[in-house]
Amino acid sequence: METQTNSRLAELYPMMRRIRTFEERVGELFVRGQSAGSMLHLSIGEEAAAVGVGAAMRDGDTFTTHHRGHGVFLARGADPRLMMAEIAGKETGYCSGKGGSMHIADMKLGHLGANAIVGGGIPSVVGAGLAARHKRSDSVSVAFFGDGATGQGVLYESMNMAALWRLPVLFVCINNQYGMGTRIDNATADPDLYKRAIPFGLKGAAVDGSDVEAVAEIAGEMIGDARAGKPGFLVVDCYRFYGHARMDKSPYRDDAEESEGRLRDPVIKARETLISRGEIDGSSLDEMDQNIAAEMDATIDFAADAREPQLDSIFDDVYDPSTPPPESVRGRLARILGQSQ
Repeated sequence: METQTNSRLAELYPMMRRIRTFEERVGELFVRGQSAGSMLHLSIGEEAAAVGVGAAMRDGDTFTTHHRGHGVFLARGADPRLMMAEIAGKETGYCSGKGGSMHIADMKLGHLGANAIVGGGIPSVVGAGLAARHKRSDSVSVAFFGDGATGQGVLYESMNMAALWRLPVLFVCINNQYGMGTRIDNATADPDLYKRAIPFGLKGAAVDGSDVEAVAEIAGEMIGDARAGKPGFLVVDCYRFYGHARMDKSPYRDDAEESEGRLRDPVIKARETLISRGEIDGSSLDEMDQNIAAEMDATIDFAADAREPQLDSIFDDVYDPSTPPPESVRGRLARILGQSQ
């Protein structure tokens, strides 16, 4: 279906809906018992952060994500079928099923890697920014991380180096209000996280994560500054709809808080705004949503039908191809026992 409108919001809404629906299907995959591993972290409620910042980036830009990074990768052009296959631990996935939900990467799309270590991926963008400057490539590197990473020293070391060397880097904190089960205002005396950029000489800004247009606007400005050697720190304030991981029922939040937080739904807000402006009618949006639902339904079928990784490929992409593969414990024991007989 094609919608005739020049609205920026109309361009951003479909990707937000795709991310929301994909994440819902990831949750379904987990309930079916078809996901690899026992941990999944959904980005439902954070769609505007991924789409707003992602829309301001260009081909050739690089980025890192955290353990809640499915939406960011989709916003940067990932194939949801290959993502779902990776989450299912299948050979067809982006990392041949070895990365799973929290360690997806694809250098062709500029994805330097997701990271399950809080703040672990942040310093990668400093190296990528330094490389871009030396190559004069005009590319920017963006670090996406949660508010929990603001308690990690590596963030501040990275911010200092980026500012000192005037690197084309943007630090994006997706503040979903909780680091696991701890509210941000119980973890820091001043929850205005953007202020932390100022002592390092970085531009700091905060934006409402329920408004994808506002996110896209400020992200465009700050990424433009970063290309000119003025790195920045952007905080996108969101609300995490579900628990920290798929099995976390968030007993540390009461129903009233969750109900109020979900009123900040960026997908619903975008949909209602499009209708109220008369840009797209409700029936057209319903058709769009149904088409996206069908696309994402197919991702589970694709992942379920994909082949399991073969045992003899376990060390592929781990060691240099010219290095002999390590010997398995079972094989080593069999060899030793065979020699002793």
